[in-house]
Amino acid sequence: MTQLLLGIAPQWLPTLDNFVVGRNQELHTALRHALSSTGGERGFYVWGEAGSGKSHLLQAAVERARGNGQSAVYACGTVPDAAQVVAVDDVEALDDAAQIALFALYNRLRESGGMLLVSGTAAPTHLHLRDDLRTRLGWGLVYQVHALNDEEKTQALHQHAQARGFELPNEVTHYLLCHGRRDLPYLLGVLDELDAHCLRLKKRAASVPLLKEVMRSE
Repeated sequence: MTQLLLGIAPQWLPTLDNFVVGRNQELHTALRHALSSTGGERGFYVWGEAGSGKSHLLQAAVERARGNGQSAVYACGTVPDAAQVVAVDDVEALDDAAQIALFALYNRLRESGGMLLVSGTAAPTHLHLRDDLRTRLGWGLVYQVHALNDEEKTQALHQHAQARGFELPNEVTHYLLCHGRRDLPYLLGVLDELDAHCLRLKKRAASVPLLKEVMRSE
């Protein structure tokens, strides 16, 4: 017999603390420093392949800023209103009007001492954006976000499972990494589905057979 889910799994939020750093230690440290002071770098552009962790970092930065009592906003593919900390994800998705709006936002934040974080899939010089905006994005700190290797993905998966309150056997992690897609957002999403499936069946113990059921239902 299955049971209805009551939404009792802990809510998982991307933070700087639960970001698996891997080869991104310098970027991680720079973000922490900038968010803890008003005198550090106020502009960040991060780029990397899909699933490398760019969105996690931008959302985590906004979460940390809010925790510090600052106004902060995150947007993906759009340009939000100004705040003390603004994060704009997927800059390549901006149309001409939005690019103009981001250029104006950049100037306002620079004058006010605010902080702007932007992400894309390529370094600033290779972006298909307005020349003036592309130049501005390259003025601050620019970092490539390196995707995790399998060992680091394993760490991220176990950390995510722990945050949701269930135990993840090593054989389940191994099967998922061998038979699932490689990007981390997909892998974490499968874990969430596995956790929900275990709850529906009144089983908290995750297993490879249950994982196979989840993956077949995608």
